[in-house]
Amino acid sequence: MKEIAADGSVHECRLILSDMDNTILPKGEKTVSVRTHEAFRKALSAGIPIGPSSGRARSWVPPMFAGDEECCATAVATNGLEVYLEGTCIHHEYFSHRALSDLLDVLSSHPGCGLLCFTDKVPYLVRGTRKELSESFPAYAEAAKMADGLPEGKITKTNVFCPGITRPETQELVDALGEEAEGLDFDLAFPGYLNVMPAGWNKGHGIEVLCRALGCTTDEVVVFGDANNDLAMFDVAENSVAVSNATEEAAAAAKWHIGACADDAVAEAIEALACGIWPFTA
Repeated sequence: MKEIAADGSVHECRLILSDMDNTILPKGEKTVSVRTHEAFRKALSAGIPIGPSSGRARSWVPPMFAGDEECCATAVATNGLEVYLEGTCIHHEYFSHRALSDLLDVLSSHPGCGLLCFTDKVPYLVRGTRKELSESFPAYAEAAKMADGLPEGKITKTNVFCPGITRPETQELVDALGEEAEGLDFDLAFPGYLNVMPAGWNKGHGIEVLCRALGCTTDEVVVFGDANNDLAMFDVAENSVAVSNATEEAAAAAKWHIGACADDAVAEAIEALACGIWPFTA
């Protein structure tokens, strides 16, 4: 869909993707706002594919849109490991048990670090204690099953946690594990909590897969985010948009800037895009 900016310039928007937490889902909320939900529906009605680009698995997202599956039928999920187009999974990348086994050995030299692995929706606490995990992610701590080793079957999501460390210390851990653990990539989700991905897979790579399936280019994609795990997405998509509550790194990497998650800034921008109006200015 062609979008007209205030200065008369023309932009092409053929795909919209948004991070969830602190971008369209305010901290502490379990569902997006009514306005955000309606904005997604407006984009769909205008013929623009739209969906989440999230660290969450796609199967976890519909309840956040009041059960509306169409709002996440197109998605880049699990930090790029799952890619969906109109309800069909077009790619799913899984973890190598060998790489995760090697990661466990690496973590033995990083005191206080735990490992959480998922098989679909089931979290397994492979290293660390439930109390330590609860300091980083209480919901996962409550649901996690204790495991003596890596769970059998396909591992769909992995996180490293290290409670009590600062954001700079977490980034240092990201950098260290990136050097020490082969076959895996890491990024900072929030202080004391890291995303783990098979090497080369991230939100940016997932967007490239989705663009090839749609037959569009990455400069025809608008992406919204707030955090360091959105940097790969911002690097790939020319029209990257940071909310005002974004981290310094995400704000610096984004081309465009809007208001806060709590103020439905993303919803406002999507409404404009759905009406053929380019809402971003330098």
